[in-house]
Amino acid sequence: MVKAAAVVIVVAGALGYYVWDYNTSPTGGKAKAAASASAAAEEAKSHEPEVGDCVKVADPQGEPVPTVVDCASPEAQYTMRELLPGQGQECSSEYDYGIQHYNSRGFDYTMCFTKV
Repeated sequence: MVKAAAVVIVVAGALGYYVWDYNTSPTGGKAKAAASASAAAEEAKSHEPEVGDCVKVADPQGEPVPTVVDCASPEAQYTMRELLPGQGQECSSEYDYGIQHYNSRGFDYTMCFTKV
């Protein structure tokens, strides 16, 4: 009976330490998960330019992905000039390039760019 109680106490203590370490350690699981989520949010943010931002565009003829870059950078290809809300919007002829974005939640828009 004493051995069984000792085993239960050791297992409970180990489990308690694991939970404590997971939640408080700067290199533990919770910290890693938060860092990963933060990095993913920053990455997504870099692909959502605002009016005035300069971008480089990966796969401009296929599935274009704009990435925000510094306007003084040699990578800068376009400057975002207008955001047109709604599905099927077309950029006017004053713009050099446009990307239509369709969102499953219903917020569709078109980004209009001019060359840098």
